[in-house]
Amino acid sequence: MTTAVLRHFSAYNGAHSKISSAVMPKINWKIIFIAGFLACSFFLALYVYQVIGLTVASDSIGNYENKIAGISRGNKNLEVSFAENNFLEEVLEKARESGFQRTVSINYIQILNNSVAKAK
Repeated sequence: MTTAVLRHFSAYNGAHSKISSAVMPKINWKIIFIAGFLACSFFLALYVYQVIGLTVASDSIGNYENKIAGISRGNKNLEVSFAENNFLEEVLEKARESGFQRTVSINYIQILNNSVAKAK
């Protein structure tokens, strides 16, 4: 609809006579810019604080993983040592049960020079 058509409507003419002008509130842009700058500064500081906290947590997780790896290696060494000691104790126990004794001296068999077989 164009303004020429709207002028013929009585509702438009009545409403137009009642509204003289619309007053927009005055906006203090200085306060809005300062508030925006403070909000951005606050969120930037909060971001930096959280990144620092995340870095500290990441470093502690790395340290704990290294400690766990070291403890795991020590545990494997202890398991191997325990298995070896347990095996040796079983062997010594079986040797005692079989009646073996410690040797006092070792005597080797003497082979004469002419007693070795010769190939033809």
